[in-house]
Amino acid sequence: MSPNVTAAPDSTAVPAEAVAPLSRGITVLRRLTEADGTASLSGLERASGLARSTVDRITATLARMGYVRLDGRDAVLAPRLMELGNAYLAALRLPKLLHAQADALADELDESVSLAVGDRDGIRFIHQATRRRAMSLSFRIGDLLPAERTAPGPLFATEWGTAEWQRWHERRAADPEDRGFPAVPARSRPLEDDRSEESSGQRRGVTLGDDFEQRTAAARKQGWALDDQLIEPGLVALSVPVRDPDGRIACVVSVVSHTSRHTAAGLRDALLPRLRTSVAAMERELREAPPAGPTAPAGPSGLAAWTGASKQELGREFVESLARGLTVITSFGEGRSELTLTEVARATGLARATARRALITLEHLGYVTAHGGIFRLTPRVLGLGFPALSRTTLPDVAAPHLAALSQRVHESASLAVLAGDEIRYTARFTTSRVMSVNITVGTRLPAYATSLGRVMLADLPEPHLPDPSGLVAPTPRTVTDPGELRAVLDRVRRDGYALVDGELEEGLRSIAVPVRERGGRVVAAVNVAMHSSRRTPEECVEEVLPDLFATASRIEADLHIAGRFREVPGA
Repeated sequence: MSPNVTAAPDSTAVPAEAVAPLSRGITVLRRLTEADGTASLSGLERASGLARSTVDRITATLARMGYVRLDGRDAVLAPRLMELGNAYLAALRLPKLLHAQADALADELDESVSLAVGDRDGIRFIHQATRRRAMSLSFRIGDLLPAERTAPGPLFATEWGTAEWQRWHERRAADPEDRGFPAVPARSRPLEDDRSEESSGQRRGVTLGDDFEQRTAAARKQGWALDDQLIEPGLVALSVPVRDPDGRIACVVSVVSHTSRHTAAGLRDALLPRLRTSVAAMERELREAPPAGPTAPAGPSGLAAWTGASKQELGREFVESLARGLTVITSFGEGRSELTLTEVARATGLARATARRALITLEHLGYVTAHGGIFRLTPRVLGLGFPALSRTTLPDVAAPHLAALSQRVHESASLAVLAGDEIRYTARFTTSRVMSVNITVGTRLPAYATSLGRVMLADLPEPHLPDPSGLVAPTPRTVTDPGELRAVLDRVRRDGYALVDGELEEGLRSIAVPVRERGGRVVAAVNVAMHSSRRTPEECVEEVLPDLFATASRIEADLHIAGRFREVPGA
């Protein structure tokens, strides 16, 4: 089945068996996403139209699930929420199968490349390979764009039937300025009295897709489509469909540029042959890819016991039906793109009746489709937080965990990455003390003389150490002998942590552990630093190290979710 699925319209009557708390919880997640991931509880009350007590209960439940972090009076989307979008992307398989070709094309052309799927009468991005420039593409994975203002839109519309075109006309009439698409600037109304005064590209920039049906007819004939400044002035794109073995459009690949580099016609003339070659390779990958084998569901094991314990602890503040309903989404994944009711119930541990009501609700809201008793996720799942979280960096992931660690041990906590022979601090939380460690984000220090540096050096196959002449001793206790330093790194590798006592500065004691990405490679390190008068080395190991390991584990868990289908900057 093509991923260009059509979800049930929101205007249909609410099914009698729909789970109201699940619907309300999804509303809150959507409003948080539209607010770019952070909103006050009172703001959510106004935006959702829900009672404040309901918003409080929903956000408390989402916080319990790790999907939201409550920061004072604000609710903030947390990286773990991305497991919902990950379930859709894993079930779809296209990002996994095609991202390498898309990234290679972006590198070769030195232009941004994206993959998109159809979502009703819009498109959603499922992969982005962007170029870092002063003027760069700001769209994110999961962003929803109106089909008529994009290059992929006309290509997807070639497969629309009467119902889809009717929906598009109704949406355009109800929302002429595209206010329902927060990822794009509001569209201007067509200026019928000055068509002759503007160039073709400028005209399209003003009407913003009013010739969509004609562009769809041209796309059907040509097999490609252009976006000539339909989103905003200066942005141009060329798109070609990637078809699955059945001949349906699986996704659309686009090359996106700026008019300072290419006109729309110039982009087509220069890059269409290369784009078609890449698309042919992608289609070959889809034909030759082995079927995905069944895998274990991503949802938490023992769901019924977990939700029961949460309900007992939080009382009426925990909305059990919301937690169970969202977990239904995570029952899908690679090798589980199509599930029956029985399979969903088995994967989640829910009773069939509970799973059925959740699926009915999700189908009504457009997050799943049902055909002959088979359920599939739709691209709309990506709208639950994914755009706001898809630019999350490693410091973003680590910051709340560092704050919690610092508050538990009453010492400063930091995250750093390896930068050549040095470490660079990228996140930090400090305690309020008369005497504290004075280090700021961006500070660089020699890796060999720090606990953070040693746990990262110890992970390298051949730890690179500075030339012996560069091994300066900041204090008499600093290890500078290469042989001795290698022995220290061997011990760090064996123990899984590093403790440095007075080697960087007299009186400064720190202990660090590594942070690993999905493949197991150390990408950063976390430490706690203090004056030596506050804890002995033995107390650091006994009292601080367990919390440090637990914090690194929490950072890794979030990092693995956030980095499943994208590179996390800073990692």
